[in-house]
Amino acid sequence: MICNILEWAILHNEYFYFWYCRYSLMLTLFYFCFQTRSRTSYHSQCTTQSSRKVQLQPGTGTTHVSIRHLSIQTQDTPNPRSLKFLPGKPVLGSGTLDFPSPSSAECSSLARVLFEIEGVKSVFFGPDFITVTKTDEDVEWTDIKRHALEAIAKFFESGDPITTGTVHHESSLSEDDDEIVSVIKELLDTRIRPTVQEDGGDVIFKGFDDGTVKLKLVGSCTGCPSSTVTLRNGIQNMLQFYIPEVDKVEQVEDEVDEINAKVFSDLERKLQE
Repeated sequence: MICNILEWAILHNEYFYFWYCRYSLMLTLFYFCFQTRSRTSYHSQCTTQSSRKVQLQPGTGTTHVSIRHLSIQTQDTPNPRSLKFLPGKPVLGSGTLDFPSPSSAECSSLARVLFEIEGVKSVFFGPDFITVTKTDEDVEWTDIKRHALEAIAKFFESGDPITTGTVHHESSLSEDDDEIVSVIKELLDTRIRPTVQEDGGDVIFKGFDDGTVKLKLVGSCTGCPSSTVTLRNGIQNMLQFYIPEVDKVEQVEDEVDEINAKVFSDLERKLQE
């Protein structure tokens, strides 16, 4: 009986269905998020030397790192291969920037340094966070995390710009967009991307063709076990509620990303031989 009432409410009450879709997206994301998420805070103490002192407090899951004058917090993501770093300062300020490979990091000295850390596969910048993704789930986070913290602290201490070029926002509204595309982009920006960015990733609009919305998942969303569920149970439901013309949502990759992935796989295979 409860199911029948719920079904009737969804079909006949637009306001109810809006909140049903909204919470469907949120619950889908947070379900996978809180399965693994734990917060680890890194606090720095003012020091005149560049030496680093690490103190682990038993039972707390917290490691205090005395390294320069910066407090950095790390946060697990739904993707076990990705870790989110929050320096307590703006990173891009607005927008996101994805570095799927070392060759894509020419415009950012910080991204280049992070790629020099053994085991790092990709780097992602958000408004106030940095997501680092490792090559394999079996690779330990210990050394990657330590070197990444040092690199991030040193970068923000230097005062260098985060990028040397202009950040291009692929999902930004354009005068050339038709009405449906404009609504899709607005929904992504206002209702979907903030939730996804909270988990260290982002959703980039890549096109709309014959009822199919094409999206690219970046940051911690890349290769995440829950990404397919998020697309179908969360994002697709939300878009279909507002836009009847949307039939389905499809995940896509850029041609450059596919080439980079192949080159990286070939390199990994050669190293293992």
